Amino acid sequence: METETRVDVRGLACPLPVIKTKKAIESLPAGKVVAIVDNPVARDNIVKLAQSLNLPGDVAAEGDDFILSIIKEGGVALAEPETSSKVAVSPERSGNNVVVLVLSDKIGHPADELGEALTKSFFYALTECSPIPRTIIFMNGGVNLPCTGSDVLPSLKTLAHQGVEILSCGTCLDYLQLKDKLEVGAVSNMFSIIEKLMAADKVITIA
Repeated sequence: METETRVDVRGLACPLPVIKTKKAIESLPAGKVVAIVDNPVARDNIVKLAQSLNLPGDVAAEGDDFILSIIKEGGVALAEPETSSKVAVSPERSGNNVVVLVLSDKIGHPADELGEALTKSFFYALTECSPIPRTIIFMNGGVNLPCTGSDVLPSLKTLAHQGVEILSCGTCLDYLQLKDKLEVGAVSNMFSIIEKLMAADKVITIA
C-alpha cells in the first residue's frame, strides 16, 4: 500500500508552502506527497520544486484550490541534500565561500511594507537552503536586522546556530546608535569586511 503524506499549506505566505512540501518529501522514504495550495504562485513554486528534485507529479484543480501529487520512489536520492534548521552545519563542510552583503533592512523600493515582508521571507528561506553562506555582513541600514526588535532575528539566530558567521559594521551601528542593541553576531570593521569580500567565491548583495 502506497504511503501518502498530505500537506495543507493554504493561506501560508511564500516561501512556507515550498519549504513545508520539501520537508514532507524529505521525511518520506517512498510514496506520495499531496500538497494543497490556494493560489497559482504556490502551485507553480511547488511544481518547480518537484522538477528540481526530478520527481514526477501532477496538478488538479478542486474549487479554488490546487492539489499537487508528488511521487517519491524508494531508493531515489533527492537532487538537494537534506538539511534541518535544527542541526548545526559547518560552512567549511558546505564547500562554498559565499558572502551575503546586506545594505538595507528592506529589499527593494519604493514599497517599504513589501520590502520588509520580502526581507523576512528571504532570511527565513535562507535557513532552509543548502549550501549555506559562510558569512553575512550587515552595513548601513542593514544593521537594523540583527538588532533588538527585528522581525528576522529568529532566522538570523538559526543561521548563527548553523555556523554562519554574522558580522555588523561597527561604524554603522555607532551612527545609528544601535551598538547596545546588537543581538546576533559580532561587531566588525571596514578592513575585516573588505578581507571577507575579497576572499569570497561569490558575493550576494541585498539592498
